[in-house]
Amino acid sequence: MGIGGDGDVLRGARSEDASGGVETASTRWRTMLVWMLRILSVLWMAKGLLAWAVIFGLVGEDAPPFEARLLSFQAITVYFAVIDLVAAVGLWLTSTWGGVLWLLAAISQLLLAFFFPRLLPMTTWLVGAYVAAILTYFLATWAAENEGS
Repeated sequence: MGIGGDGDVLRGARSEDASGGVETASTRWRTMLVWMLRILSVLWMAKGLLAWAVIFGLVGEDAPPFEARLLSFQAITVYFAVIDLVAAVGLWLTSTWGGVLWLLAAISQLLLAFFFPRLLPMTTWLVGAYVAAILTYFLATWAAENEGS
């Protein structure tokens, strides 16, 4: 991978890291992106497991059983129980499909909360956190891919 196909490797700005070694700026952004994806993965794993807890009746003791609730509520809960866990695995593996599924899950939750607030209520700060996470994901991905060029 070089400029003009001559075999020279592109390098980012170099700096000393804490251990005295040299680390490129590209590596720092990629490392930050990996950590962000792993943190998002843990959060989305918890979110998916919480959806399964709702399905199995482990949370919300005063709520009616899952099978007695509205069909639309059941569909939304099962959708997020599946897509959140699959997205969490993809994020942990730092794969492209994991990021795409996570974006699909996050944006679909925002849209469902906007159009059906009774079925999927979201607080203002949670909407802000989702939007901030999405923007941070795009910024970190862009910085990691463009740092060395």
